[in-house]
Amino acid sequence: MVNKKRLNKTTFLSFLITFVILFSFNNTSTDIQIPIAPEKQSLETILERGKLIAVTDLNSTSYFVYRGEPRGYQFDLLHSFAEHLGVELEIHVNSDPEETIKELNAGTYDLIAKRVVITNQRRDMVAFSEPMLQTRLMLVQRKPENWRKLRTWDEVEKKLIRNPLDLEGKTVYIQNNSAYAERLANLQEETGVKINVVSVNDLSTEDLITMVARNEIEFTISDEQTASVNAKYYNDIDTKTPLGFSQNIGWAMKRGDKDLMYAVNTWWAEFSKTSYASLLYDRYFNNPLGLRADQREFHSRKGGRISSYDEVIKKHSKSINWDWRLLASLIYQESKFQHEIVSHKGAFGIMQMMPSTAEELGIDSTSTAYEQIAAGVHYIKWLEKQMPLEISDPAERQKFVLAAYNAGLAHVFDARRLAAKNNKDPNIWDGNVDFYLRNKSKPEYYRDEVVQYGYCYGEESYRFVNDILSRFNHYKAAIQN
Repeated sequence: MVNKKRLNKTTFLSFLITFVILFSFNNTSTDIQIPIAPEKQSLETILERGKLIAVTDLNSTSYFVYRGEPRGYQFDLLHSFAEHLGVELEIHVNSDPEETIKELNAGTYDLIAKRVVITNQRRDMVAFSEPMLQTRLMLVQRKPENWRKLRTWDEVEKKLIRNPLDLEGKTVYIQNNSAYAERLANLQEETGVKINVVSVNDLSTEDLITMVARNEIEFTISDEQTASVNAKYYNDIDTKTPLGFSQNIGWAMKRGDKDLMYAVNTWWAEFSKTSYASLLYDRYFNNPLGLRADQREFHSRKGGRISSYDEVIKKHSKSINWDWRLLASLIYQESKFQHEIVSHKGAFGIMQMMPSTAEELGIDSTSTAYEQIAAGVHYIKWLEKQMPLEISDPAERQKFVLAAYNAGLAHVFDARRLAAKNNKDPNIWDGNVDFYLRNKSKPEYYRDEVVQYGYCYGEESYRFVNDILSRFNHYKAAIQN
């Protein structure tokens, strides 16, 4: 039985407490601190989304595409770090230092992975990892026009600037908002030398080095590694004059991102001791990849091409409304643009078509690469027409078509039926249909009553789609449309 007196006392006490709380809010509201949920650390966000988003420079060492494959010192470091975290990697390109920092702090990127010189001025805007490299700022100048005809190197030396004091009255072009401006300002303050400094937008350090090599400008400044690599490419430039002491280079993160900072620093402490780390440094700085004259054409910065077949790929991609770089990524995945290879399954040619499919399309192993590309695109068009109209988003349809190109339509349709049966969306690839295709090698899935075509090693097709789309994103970042 309920005790009414006790109930009344309890009710009155509850009313009194409520009144006191409301009165307190009305009279002391300016003193009350309403708790705010703490902002997520970047590392937590990265792990939840399953992707690391970084920004870097498009140049001959940091990040580029060479013969269809994304490469570069910063790319390889980022790829290793992403693997360490167990996440995918998404790279953006932005050559403007100030804009890059703004975008970082706005949350567009998780980190900046460039040759960012660590300065006190920049420490006020971002947090830096432990140093990953050391560099000096070097003057980039053109050798005298007749330097090859001079009898000795000493005669060449006499015509070059070796003392920064000799920059008096000279014009030096630098990238806008770069650390080079700060260094030149300090140099002028320290020495009293007056230098005409011209800051330019929309040009990278390597663009300015190229302008020196072409005799379009007289001087620029570069970090030592970039200068040294480009000196191997441009024989007529000199990069031997330092303009200061060694400086540290590291990755940049938002201030306060302690978890991400810890993750980067602990990974780097171990990675930097490995032989692979030494191999990467040698590959890109001591024996720079992709800079020899015979490699220019298929280097994203030097020639801007992916393959010998770019023009025919561009032509045929229009008939399926694909970005030509997506079709190029598919072809690279299949054959690396090699026309005469045959797989262990019997697929042949640049599009790696099975003989039965190729016969229906009127080609065989003796057909030219151009004929095979045309036939492969015709097959893609047919696959696209078979996809249900319910898959209405063009990007989603492309994922389904790519999966069908590898696994066959029948297995993709089986995966859609499995998704629908298990209350997943049969018209969405990621996290829905892809799960069932990659698990179609397991008896509990391929023996399900809705499955009509049995076993499929879907993991291969799942990776096929992911690899093509990942490479496509690199192509978009590095190759102009």
